[in-house]
Amino acid sequence: MNILAINGSPRKNWNTATLLNKALEGAASQGATTELIHLYDLNYKGCVSCFACKLKNGTSYGSCAYQDDLTPIFKKLEQADAIILGSPIYLGNSTGEMRSFLERLVFQYLVYDENYSSLFKKKIPIGFVYTMNVDENRMKEFGYEQALGRTEMALARTFGSCESLYVLDTYQFSDYSKYVATAFNETHKAQRRKDVFPDDCKKAFDMGVRFAQMYKQGL
Repeated sequence: MNILAINGSPRKNWNTATLLNKALEGAASQGATTELIHLYDLNYKGCVSCFACKLKNGTSYGSCAYQDDLTPIFKKLEQADAIILGSPIYLGNSTGEMRSFLERLVFQYLVYDENYSSLFKKKIPIGFVYTMNVDENRMKEFGYEQALGRTEMALARTFGSCESLYVLDTYQFSDYSKYVATAFNETHKAQRRKDVFPDDCKKAFDMGVRFAQMYKQGL
């Protein structure tokens, strides 16, 4: 049982990475082997529209032909029994690094048929952990769920299922006094980090446990 996490944040030790590590801890508690991959360590770009993955009888049909740092990552993901993605929200969506990664990941398996079916060889669960500065009211006002939901639909269609964890009103700086950030109340942020973030970490841990158990049960 192999469960991988993909960090789409440029920060390796802050909110998103912490939650992904908790998810992997949950998976490991059920006997899974785990690995956390940091996208910002890799050199790659988004889809270049070469369409080699769609070419009839082509040597790269169903796989991305573009060779860069994502090439070995895709090979690892094909062996995974679950994938957990994580990203902060930048301008209403996941980071550019995550978006470019998802273009390459999903498009290679997408078939241009009537059902937009998938060439991925098995069904596995996908988890997506989002971190953001806004609270629930602002998240709904800005339409984040609708925007992010379209990506989740594509992931579910490609891999079998997708669930999300929204981690709201996160603590962004270790010292707010150093930054222009009057939209936020530092005291409130610090208190929420103390009181709520541990519950979010528990939810991420439980996601990892659940994905590992799904594998054991053959779901």
